[in-house]
Amino acid sequence: MTTASDPQAGRLFAALPTQDPPAMARLHERLVDQAQREGVLDVAYRTLDTPVGRLLLASTVQGLVKVAFAVQDHDAVLRRLADDVSPRILEAPARLDEASRQLEEYFAGRRTRFDLPLDWRLSKGFRREVLTHLREIGYGHTESYAEVAAAAGSPRAVRAVGTACATNPLPLVVPCHRVVRSDGSAGGYAGGPDAKLRLLAMERAA
Repeated sequence: MTTASDPQAGRLFAALPTQDPPAMARLHERLVDQAQREGVLDVAYRTLDTPVGRLLLASTVQGLVKVAFAVQDHDAVLRRLADDVSPRILEAPARLDEASRQLEEYFAGRRTRFDLPLDWRLSKGFRREVLTHLREIGYGHTESYAEVAAAAGSPRAVRAVGTACATNPLPLVVPCHRVVRSDGSAGGYAGGPDAKLRLLAMERAA
């Protein structure tokens, strides 16, 4: 019997290709196609390089369900999506072509509002009310946390507005970066303070 420690086995394993990226890519494409045909691709994802870092985009058949910054740890985000949405997740960029195109237009200054189907399942209750209002804050404009609380129907829920913004599953598309403190300072942001300041400056300049 030949074992992995035998010289003959070593020669056999050495003859095998260690990597074949084109073959792996073709295999992955077939897997994605089959999953889509059989209706078992519940969450498709891809990454997109942008001026505020690499974004993770994820979509269900209902629509865009998650946008995450690199500082949020994309691997951890995918694990949470597996727990909260479905473990049937694959990297399948085609489903996110339109979202990617619109984000690229936004960063190029050619888009001021997103027109994408959204899957809101990761946001509920008052947080959902807050996020719904955020889409009404125009490009280049800001509102304070207190103003958003009042607009969402709970003027005293300023901290809850902060929490809703911090846990927004769809930043950029649902523009929580346009919510600032009452003194005009930026406040926190899932993508980090530098990303928030850059987005605000980009919109003001346009």
